[in-house]
Amino acid sequence: MSALPDDPEDSPMRVDKGKARAALPSERTPLLRDAHTPSSSEDYPELEQAYPRRPPWRHILSRFAYFLGLTLLFFGLALAILAAVAWSYAARAQRVSPDDVQRALVFRGPHRVDVLNVTDAGAIYVDVELDVGVDAGTVMDVNSDRDDNVLDRAWKSLGRWGVKRLDRVSVDLGALRLVDGDTLLASLSIPPIELPLTTNPPRGTSWLTTMTTHVLLHPTNRTMDLVHFARKSWKDGYINLRVDVDRVRVSGGALGDSSWRRRISQELHDVSADVKVEVPAVPGLPNPGHHFPPVSQLITLKDFRVASSRAGLLLSAEATIVDPAPDTFNITTPELPFFVSLPTSDGPPFQIASISTAPFTLTHPNITLHISGQVLPLTPNATHGVLSDFISRYLSAQPNPILLSTPYLLNYTLDAVFPAPSPRPRVLRDVTIRDMHIKPVGTTFYASGTVYARVVLPRGMDIDLNVSRVLPDVIVFDGEVPDDVDPEHGLPDPLPERAFGRLQPEEWIPADSVPDDHEGDEGSALAVRADIVDVPLEVLPGRQKEFSNFVSKVIFGHDGATAGILGTTAVGVSVRGLPVLDDGKPSEMDLRGLPFKGNVKVGKK
Repeated sequence: MSALPDDPEDSPMRVDKGKARAALPSERTPLLRDAHTPSSSEDYPELEQAYPRRPPWRHILSRFAYFLGLTLLFFGLALAILAAVAWSYAARAQRVSPDDVQRALVFRGPHRVDVLNVTDAGAIYVDVELDVGVDAGTVMDVNSDRDDNVLDRAWKSLGRWGVKRLDRVSVDLGALRLVDGDTLLASLSIPPIELPLTTNPPRGTSWLTTMTTHVLLHPTNRTMDLVHFARKSWKDGYINLRVDVDRVRVSGGALGDSSWRRRISQELHDVSADVKVEVPAVPGLPNPGHHFPPVSQLITLKDFRVASSRAGLLLSAEATIVDPAPDTFNITTPELPFFVSLPTSDGPPFQIASISTAPFTLTHPNITLHISGQVLPLTPNATHGVLSDFISRYLSAQPNPILLSTPYLLNYTLDAVFPAPSPRPRVLRDVTIRDMHIKPVGTTFYASGTVYARVVLPRGMDIDLNVSRVLPDVIVFDGEVPDDVDPEHGLPDPLPERAFGRLQPEEWIPADSVPDDHEGDEGSALAVRADIVDVPLEVLPGRQKEFSNFVSKVIFGHDGATAGILGTTAVGVSVRGLPVLDDGKPSEMDLRGLPFKGNVKVGKK
């Protein structure tokens, strides 16, 4: 029996014939075939099923690189276009001039002005409401135009998209100065504000945004410059002034924005803009283009009241003034203080009252003012002089010149007129002389008697008065006084019919008074009594015959004779609550020229 060889190489090679079963791979199967051995899926069908064939890695990398290149090229072109557009519009924005800003900034108003406070130094804090917008398309030249070609439309469309993304700008203004020629009218301080940006704005003002901003206004101390400017503007029909700004900084985005928008910024220096606004017509005033009327013609005193109190002599009034502002302009004021002074012929004016207006808003066509205040402490010279003259003229239905001033308008005094009451008040009523008799002493006749009268002040003068003396000037008639005789102007010339005598005491006659009843539409009322003793009766020139006839009636008449009396009187009064600086002089007022008319029964002594 032969043994099997130990070395397989020594074994004779087997020749496979036909379709034999393929040998399974083992640990001795080479990983790589010989180069001359062809590779076929038929060699290892089991591996083909277990590990499907994948695309070559070179092919995958090639396709990835292709798509990556296209993507980078697309974004590169887009970034280049955007960079070009951004550079173009950024460069254009850096070249914006003050004229461009003036053309692009559109505002309407102000529609409302609220005065918040007025300081003692004259500074005025106000809130201003107006409609505002910035036509950025005009400045950046991105607004649509019918003549634009396709490239222009695309280019401007990108620009408008950028403006829309920017949305708004923040504006920080330095001090603003309002100048008329070389005359400074006022300076303004405005906090930083936001202005919305718009492109392709529609017609009208619908695209504007309503905003309210705080303004600190410092009017010039030279108030007459403001008055002259206002009058000149009214006469010209236009407000012409220049606005100077030392610095304007414009930044992209809203206030406090820290995004990319903030990088868009520009600062302008020494910016000036001319403002020309047409003065609108105001009902109740002459049309602009004519001289502005005096202020006294614009004010109507509706009601006036003065009353005595423990706190002093209190004043209150209601007046209307023509509203000089346009219908779209609203203003709310705080309390406004004023001083009332009376002019003098030989010296500075006397301040007699401190008043203030209640807060008010503008109303058309007239503004209603509610005024309150009190009489200031006066010297006796003022009470005897200007104040006495003022009240006497008022009671005689004559207008009085007054001066108005306010601490908010330094070095300026407004001339005004305190109107006369209408109808003329009848202050002295029921004047008569009781127990009047005439006696001769030598060639002179003397009259004695007791004067009675009622003093009734006009409506609104609720004053506690005390009449302490009177000084009458009386024309005596034989019979009743004719109706057509005017008692105001002293001795008439020619003399009235049947007038024969004149009673004119040289000194004041003591008097006393007590409060009297009065009607609801009247002021305070007093019953006055004064004794006249041996006052000379002057016979008027050429009237001796009339005098003789009257004396005959007195002597031979059973009940005496009726005499008509006509004239004026001065009345010395003291007013409770009137503050007077006591320097040893009497603190009374003299009311002069009060007319009266009455009848007297005259008997013999």
